[in-house]
Amino acid sequence: MARLTGKIAWVTGAGTGIGEAAALALAEEGATVILTGRRPAPLEDVARRINQTGSAHVQPADLTEKGQVRKVGDYIKSTFNRLDILVNNAGMNIVERHWDKLTPESIDLMLAGNLSGALYCVTVALPFMRAQQDGLLIHTASMAGRFIGGVSGPIYTVAKHGIVAMSHGLNMQECVNGIRSTVFLPGEVATPILDKRPNPVGPEVRARMVQPADCGDLIRYIACLPKHVVMNEVHLSPTWNRGYVAALQRQL
Repeated sequence: MARLTGKIAWVTGAGTGIGEAAALALAEEGATVILTGRRPAPLEDVARRINQTGSAHVQPADLTEKGQVRKVGDYIKSTFNRLDILVNNAGMNIVERHWDKLTPESIDLMLAGNLSGALYCVTVALPFMRAQQDGLLIHTASMAGRFIGGVSGPIYTVAKHGIVAMSHGLNMQECVNGIRSTVFLPGEVATPILDKRPNPVGPEVRARMVQPADCGDLIRYIACLPKHVVMNEVHLSPTWNRGYVAALQRQL
């Protein structure tokens, strides 16, 4: 039997990239998957593939809007009345990400898209999991959530540091309720968000990066761990780490 048969998993940012890969991997293990993102068409495509052998339900939402997050929660309650796994993956970045280009409006956009939305989803998931005395939260942060650098931009870095703090704080308070929280910190991943960089890289460089399927496999592994253990934090980066390579080539 698949290891997640009977489990209900909610995956955000599920239309592309890490979220898509996570949804496919969890469905392969037997989980029923709720797919959320802003664009219905990619979600429907992922659902179509899952529904060939498994079960997927599309619930589009803009997670920066708390009312839309609550509506997804209402759907989960009325349809399943349980939630076992939240893959809190939705995020974003902008091209004009550095201090000389940032405005209050773009700062609000970045914080809402990378931190507030994730917090809203947690508030929906926790009541289910407390009632069950069981549940798993997996949050996609970034290596920028641990290490401060210039690539991702300062507000993305701030938000992802917040995701790391959120996840560890959840374990501190919710461990008594059988709830586990994992923060996933990938390095460079070949996803569409790379197109939002000021200097996008080509396919040869992306081929050396972590691939979405690598992330999906890791999320599957975490989801299948027994209830008595939690993977608090995990890094996954390319072997050909461009930051390390640049440091080796630097002339001091």
